[in-house]
Amino acid sequence: MKTLKKITLVALMLGTLMGYANEDKNTTDKKAKRTVKVEFKNVKKGQSLTIKDNQGTAFYSNEIKNSGNYSRIFNFSALEDGIYSAELNKDFEIHIKEFYVKNGLVTFLNNNNEKVFKPVIRAKENLIYVSKLAFKQESVKIIIHYNDEVVLSETLVGKELQRAYKLSKNKTGKYKIVVISDNRSYIKEFTL
Repeated sequence: MKTLKKITLVALMLGTLMGYANEDKNTTDKKAKRTVKVEFKNVKKGQSLTIKDNQGTAFYSNEIKNSGNYSRIFNFSALEDGIYSAELNKDFEIHIKEFYVKNGLVTFLNNNNEKVFKPVIRAKENLIYVSKLAFKQESVKIIIHYNDEVVLSETLVGKELQRAYKLSKNKTGKYKIVVISDNRSYIKEFTL
């Protein structure tokens, strides 16, 4: 009789544990949805929202029409399995929210919200100023083109990069500054 009680007790405990295990699995599945709401706070008119795959290919892009909070519901259930990102392109930074799609269900990765600071490129007369915040101390490559010819190329590493370049007043024409950082290219063109 004692053996039967022990077997019954063990069976009840295993059943309870299995029930909790199934409940946790269902809770995770409830977080994944076919339609999701993408939200950003403090957006400004003229900023843009882009949805990209993990290769960097954009398949959705839209300019923000009103300042304030942005909210839109998307149906990503037709996307192939993989990691994607929703990127809000602001004046001096890009806010990135990553999500993944599996079997038509979308789950946002709460701990993978990222902010990338864009470089600031200014040209005044024959001076070029480039500054970039790089908290992860990633490399920043700066390339200056004059009439489609590279006249300077350098790679820098640091948290706060600030450079000034003096151009020859005798070389008037088209200039293009390319800053490569965070696996992105930023370009500014001007004429001297």
